[in-house]
Amino acid sequence: MSLAWIFLFLAGFFEICFTIALKYSQGFTRLIPSIFSAIFIVLSFFSVSQAMKEIPIGTAYAIWAGIGAAGTVMCGMLFFGDSIHIIRLLSLVLIIIGIVGLKMVNVD
Repeated sequence: MSLAWIFLFLAGFFEICFTIALKYSQGFTRLIPSIFSAIFIVLSFFSVSQAMKEIPIGTAYAIWAGIGAAGTVMCGMLFFGDSIHIIRLLSLVLIIIGIVGLKMVNVD
């Protein structure tokens, strides 16, 4: 796995961290979570920009957004009481299949 792919997966992880910090910031009314939110979004954008040096823009963006979306949905279900409905779970599986598919066709 190249450094670009590592940056891309880190970008997705930072995207998840950003959204969780955003939740805790309560609309940027709480200072510490707001600061963490800003830090994580900067790290996420930096990481995805590094990944896009080698990975096609469409693939990079879709995987970045997919990791962020799927990870945030899973965190919501595990830690924030979001519903765990079968259709929701199947939709999550489809996102993950899409991420894996995009990675498979863009092998270094």
